[in-house]
Amino acid sequence: MSTMDFDYLLSQVARPGRYCGNEFNATRKDWQGARLRLALAFPDLYEIGMSHQGLQILYHLVNQRPEWLAERVYAPDLDLEEALRRHGLPLFSLESRRPLDQFDVLGISLPYELCYSNILTILDLAGLPLRAENRTESHPLVIGGGPCAFHPEPVADFFDAILLGDGEEALPEMLTVIQRGKEAGSARQQVLAELAAVEGVYIPAFFAPRYDEAGNLLATEPLRPDLPPVRRRVLADLNQAPLAAPPLVPATRIVHDRLGVEIARGCTRGCRFCQAGIIYRPVRERDPQQVMDEILAKIDQTGFEEVALLSLSTGDYGCINELLVGLMDALAERRVSVSLPSMRVGTLTPAMMEQIRRVRKTGFTLAPEAGSDRLRRVINKGISEEDLLAAGRSAFALGWKLIKLYFMFGLPSETDEDLAAIPELAAKVLRTGPGGRCQVTVSSAIFVPKPHTPFEREPQLTVAEGFARIDMLKSRLRNKSFKLKWHDPRQSFLEGVFCRGDRRLADLVEKAWRDGARLDAWSDHFKLERWQEAAAALGLDLEGYLRRRSPAEALPWDHLDVGVDRAFLATELQKALAEDYTPDCRVHGCSKCGLCDFKRIKPVVFKAPINPEQPGQQPPDGAEPAATPGRPLPAVGYRLFYARRAEARFLGHLEILQVFFRAFRRAGWPLAFSLGFNPVPKVSFGPALPLGTESLAEFLWLELTRPLADHEQARAELNRQLPAGLEVISLQPGGRRQPDRLLSAYRITVPREIDPQLPARLLAAAEFVMTVRRKGVERTLDIRPAVHDMVVRAPGELELVLVQEAGRPTVKPLEAAAAVCGLGQDDLAAARVLKIWSRDEAQTPGSTPA
Repeated sequence: MSTMDFDYLLSQVARPGRYCGNEFNATRKDWQGARLRLALAFPDLYEIGMSHQGLQILYHLVNQRPEWLAERVYAPDLDLEEALRRHGLPLFSLESRRPLDQFDVLGISLPYELCYSNILTILDLAGLPLRAENRTESHPLVIGGGPCAFHPEPVADFFDAILLGDGEEALPEMLTVIQRGKEAGSARQQVLAELAAVEGVYIPAFFAPRYDEAGNLLATEPLRPDLPPVRRRVLADLNQAPLAAPPLVPATRIVHDRLGVEIARGCTRGCRFCQAGIIYRPVRERDPQQVMDEILAKIDQTGFEEVALLSLSTGDYGCINELLVGLMDALAERRVSVSLPSMRVGTLTPAMMEQIRRVRKTGFTLAPEAGSDRLRRVINKGISEEDLLAAGRSAFALGWKLIKLYFMFGLPSETDEDLAAIPELAAKVLRTGPGGRCQVTVSSAIFVPKPHTPFEREPQLTVAEGFARIDMLKSRLRNKSFKLKWHDPRQSFLEGVFCRGDRRLADLVEKAWRDGARLDAWSDHFKLERWQEAAAALGLDLEGYLRRRSPAEALPWDHLDVGVDRAFLATELQKALAEDYTPDCRVHGCSKCGLCDFKRIKPVVFKAPINPEQPGQQPPDGAEPAATPGRPLPAVGYRLFYARRAEARFLGHLEILQVFFRAFRRAGWPLAFSLGFNPVPKVSFGPALPLGTESLAEFLWLELTRPLADHEQARAELNRQLPAGLEVISLQPGGRRQPDRLLSAYRITVPREIDPQLPARLLAAAEFVMTVRRKGVERTLDIRPAVHDMVVRAPGELELVLVQEAGRPTVKPLEAAAAVCGLGQDDLAAARVLKIWSRDEAQTPGSTPA
């Protein structure tokens, strides 16, 4: 895509930073030198996809091979999709901005069911036929993987191949087969046949569903009996996987904006509703010393201010206490916090909480899942009410003011008493606190029966039943100390349909998508009525997919082997109804689920503590010395002047702040921090620049705990840590004083001639009132006091000098130019704005900028 097309497109979207590809540590390889090119797609918006750990693992894994190239793409928001279609442009990769149909492989994640319509958006904007059967030799192979790969039938017709299980070993094997076929000129069907021989790979075209006369599924049968059965791929030892390259650091805001490091994969606690507990077995822990070394290295490589220890149950990690103490000893001086986003009640001890709060208190969430001890026995949760109350008591005692509780309703055998126990338990947790400002947030959602779990044949609540339960919870959680959140039962309904559906749902996905379904995981875009109307047109009974399934009934995922015996799932269902407990096989012996062979595949658990003498526990050269509460460290002030060009102009003001904070960390600058529970760097930026505006004259002020030894060397190092488009021009010792009135000059270039007499209208007027839009609301604004000067320098070039005063409304340069010169929407979309200087009005024109 040309620079002109790219700039024009991004001028028409609300959050252009999503599409710039200017992440720090992104990989850009020679296109012509690559023997195989892979586009990795996440079928949701950038801020969700960039938070996904699996895609980043595969991105770095592929790019570590010199002969391969991997780039990324995310589902576009509606504004970019509309702009691409209006201008006849294809969806493009972030790194090279090449159309997706130029890649050899398009790999699409399957993270959750409500992203299915987005898959079709990506395929269509790439110029690819939606159905695999309609693709030719000229099209890239479309492959999928992720949690929904274990039941992909509703979208199977859109994929050439789907990987079940871990990708670290399987994806390179798949790409080797594809590269070999590409270089040998093999036919598409031949390549697919060779892919089917790779363990874990499912070729939907090689299987077909069979139905009876009433339309009931009888089986999904292989069309090529010579091929091996499709069995989940398991990475036996996470410690043997190559360590990922430096993580991507986004310039724009994402959902989980932190350094995520996987410490274990798999969970054998055996919660009977949990699909992840089945499809990620067995437990495989990473060596704690390897984890420690990786985190310390990646903090230096990224500048993140938070580390998340990732696993299905972080508190069950064998060396969690030793790892947490070691990390906090190493990271507290750097003002880096540690979060444990998946903690099981009973595993988060007061000692661990003390470690977490050493820098800043991260969120505190408990997941009882069910309100009563009885129902928790049914689901094999293995925790009691007293466990929950003890955890709440400890959290409140250590200073947390808010505790979040997560529940499901509609679980098998649930009674009215079980439902009523949810608000009762929330009240008991609240009472463990000291009162005052303590709060409890109750998050709730309909239970959705997932494939390959003991509850896979259980029924799901209807939408009406879901709202009735929410209304009951609302009525009992009216106190201002409680906040109730719930997942929309209508979205849960569609999720349940896809969880239980067969290949006939591909027609539903396509029709609903053609009727406008997009971004269904986002409540402001989701419309169940659209899906219901599409189903009615196709003669599909959506409610029928949520019914109970008999033990003899074929399931749409029976032909896919996750490694866990179906007899084990049936036994677990009976134990659920009897409220019998199945202990964790890590510590209570094998539960005979059928997965482990105890040769290659077996639990991997670490007990040895990490090395207490490892060097990472000493603060680095750039770390801030510890401050005593109430006694801030001495500080040295600096003023920094920088340019903001190219892609950096598409970053918002808050995003620019974060980019600089992390660049300072990577460069090792000894930032001074505020005191209190949530310390922040002492950095103050100049006035916000309108989105899309370039500048040669931005500035900020910051405090350091000691002076920089060599200003020019420090400036050069900081520039190496900044993404494309940002450049530090000068660095000077100086105070924090902000000018009372700031003059800023802008050069505005538009694709047509401007009458040189027009600015005189504005300058001669006593007032100039125009309509502006702020936060979606139109208002009138007199811009005359804000305009210091305006002159046409060339036929399509305007110079505008604006006055900025604290507490007065600001005027955007393009707004003023449009009002005075009568610029239309096309002119504004193609316009470029460059801030050329900025100074205190009290200064003379030749003096140092503000």
